[in-house]
Amino acid sequence: MSGGVDSAVAAARAVEAGHEVVGVHLALSRMPGTLRTGSRGCCTIEDSMDAQRAANIIGIPYYVWDFSERFKLDVVDDFIAEYAAGRTPNPCMRCNERIKFAALLDKALDLGFDAVCTGHYASIQTDAAGNRELHRASAWAKDQSYVLGVLTAEQLAHSMFPLGETPSKAEVRAEAAERGFSVATKPDSYDICFIPDGDTRGWLAERVPATAGDILDREGNTLGRHEGAAAFTVGQRKGLQIGTPAADGKPRFVLEVRPISNTVVVGPKEALAIGLIAGSKFTWTGLPPEHPGTAFDCDVQIRAHADPVPAVAQVVSVPVPAGAESTGAGTTELVITPREPLTGVAPGQTAVLYVGTRVLGQCTIDRTVSAVPVPGAEAVPSVVPEPSSAPVSAASAEPTLVDAPAARA
Repeated sequence: MSGGVDSAVAAARAVEAGHEVVGVHLALSRMPGTLRTGSRGCCTIEDSMDAQRAANIIGIPYYVWDFSERFKLDVVDDFIAEYAAGRTPNPCMRCNERIKFAALLDKALDLGFDAVCTGHYASIQTDAAGNRELHRASAWAKDQSYVLGVLTAEQLAHSMFPLGETPSKAEVRAEAAERGFSVATKPDSYDICFIPDGDTRGWLAERVPATAGDILDREGNTLGRHEGAAAFTVGQRKGLQIGTPAADGKPRFVLEVRPISNTVVVGPKEALAIGLIAGSKFTWTGLPPEHPGTAFDCDVQIRAHADPVPAVAQVVSVPVPAGAESTGAGTTELVITPREPLTGVAPGQTAVLYVGTRVLGQCTIDRTVSAVPVPGAEAVPSVVPEPSSAPVSAASAEPTLVDAPAARA
């Protein structure tokens, strides 16, 4: 129970469905003075008290579990390391993957509980064979299935999302008011919870050492200097401080951040169009495609609130680089070719695959290929691979909700 309206209503619905429910608030920070500022921040002292009041009204036991050390290691430190490596991480994905549905779920199962129930807007359905699938919520405007794309089949088997079929957030707030929850009108949290003032660049500047380096164009020509590559993000236009104007007189944007050489690559806006993304760290949510090595049709979504884009995906073998020591296990990566270029994509982001409303899987993006390559650069295939006829299928349109009234959540 985060202390928000969604988790409070989810807990109440779980009780009414016949489950034995215990409310748990995760303490993710050890700073005693941490307080919520409007809609910024979450899991604060103020939030824990809001969760306590909701649990009291529902009539369920309530505990605060200290996960601050695990959160620092798995989410905060990972966030810093990824930025230092020139990548753009999504801390909400890491929190769901490593805290809420790993550390929390593991502890819950050890204590004899059957599932973790949250206020996420997503739906669990079953296919004809009884296999669990993760689907979008009925209200697409509030759908949160993207940030749950990191769940494995085993984690999905022990998850519950009572709000998935709710038509709107307004209905959830109205229900909370009827139940007497003080959080009925509480603002939704946004931004990064451990940077409540929203100043990500300033926060990182205190934690990632800045080293001056070159700003290059796509051909490798030096255009200027920067004071620290971690301060730049793909797609950034302002603050480049390049004295030499572009040949065409148009603005330039950050295209790449290269941590090894400590350089920032800039270029025209059209070069931000990405024609291929790939990542070696990929997982499947529920059953994987029967033949993932055969190209298959899907939709790809690269941000929580981005529109899905039709794509073709395929798991391919990656050759071991010359001179590198082979472990004998081989390496594979998930290669995704959108049928129209993507924009605003950077290594470190998460690409989530969908088939219809079903979440098929996800990967952390390791590399991108511009749809507008420079001479000598890797080019995107001119022909998108032909997908197989029907490698995966979505569940029927009518959802079958998995329910176990005797379960403990």
